[in-house]
Amino acid sequence: MSQPIQSDALAGLRVKIDSLDRQLLSLLNQRARVAEEVGEIKRAEGSPFFRPDRVAQVIDKICNANEGPLHNDHIASIWREIMSACLALEAPQRVAVLGPQGTFCEQAAVEFFGSAANLIYCANFDEVFHATAAGTAQYGVVGMENSTEGVVARSLDLFLRSPVHVVGEISLLIRHNLLRQVNSLDGIEVVLAHPQALAQCQGWLSQHLPNVERRAVSSNAEGARLATTNPAWAGLASERAAAQFGLHIVHHAIQDEAYNRTRFAVICLPQTLATPPASGRDCTSLVVSVPNRPGAVHDLLMPLKNNGVSMTRFESRPAKSGQWEYYFYIDIEGHISQPAVAAALEELQSLCAFYKVLGSYPVSE
Repeated sequence: MSQPIQSDALAGLRVKIDSLDRQLLSLLNQRARVAEEVGEIKRAEGSPFFRPDRVAQVIDKICNANEGPLHNDHIASIWREIMSACLALEAPQRVAVLGPQGTFCEQAAVEFFGSAANLIYCANFDEVFHATAAGTAQYGVVGMENSTEGVVARSLDLFLRSPVHVVGEISLLIRHNLLRQVNSLDGIEVVLAHPQALAQCQGWLSQHLPNVERRAVSSNAEGARLATTNPAWAGLASERAAAQFGLHIVHHAIQDEAYNRTRFAVICLPQTLATPPASGRDCTSLVVSVPNRPGAVHDLLMPLKNNGVSMTRFESRPAKSGQWEYYFYIDIEGHISQPAVAAALEELQSLCAFYKVLGSYPVSE
């Protein structure tokens, strides 16, 4: 006799959920109509449609007002998608990412802009920079550094001459999966992936597939796509790529370091979006070079020390001039509008033969 009672109770709750869903839908459409009005005002004023600082403020307010049982992480994801969908009604955002579909770069873009963004898939980071600088895309997303393998050197080189600047960042936990048409390790002849992914999984590959060729391709998703063309090939890519290309996940999370993260930068032209205002948790990135003389690098760091500014990253890249000269890529804590940071940068610039601020932006959680 208890089963019908349970079924009646469940049916009643489902009716209640259906009613709440209709209320939510009505409220979402009301919000969307207001967003369309906002879009008309922005269009008339020439204001930027996408404001990442505004998105962050709205999500923070909602999370602070949350009384559960939904977790704040889930609330943030829901509201990011709501705002993304409303923004698409105002003006769809064109975002250049590394393709094909299924890359971690694509995932980073979706986490930052929401799934309503219009993604433009590029063959490499050179094309992402070019599409963003040329206006084909309003924004671009590029890899900057990995916690295991260090910086993405090509991105650093491209920043040197590009007119774009950094307005945001996303940090992703990277899990590489072995993908294949057949759910088995037997008969694999080639593993295809981006060079950094191959390096991040070299321990596992050496132990489990020691005689298999490791072939570098433009992206992990491209490796997954190629794996669909030959049953003896396998790719290293995300679960998203496995679903995209209909491949088996032969082994999950084969990266050598469990806590393997990649930091992606959101780039755009300054006229698309100016430097975001200070958020309280910011990073300022710059690239400099100094005259080749004794103590030059030491002198480069003194303005930061003298003004109490912390440096979080220091990388060197050859200037490719044939003169053994280097560019130095520096990340510091704080926003360019803060007095200590501004003073440190002014003093630093006076010492440099080349000086360029790449961006001052909120750090990723």
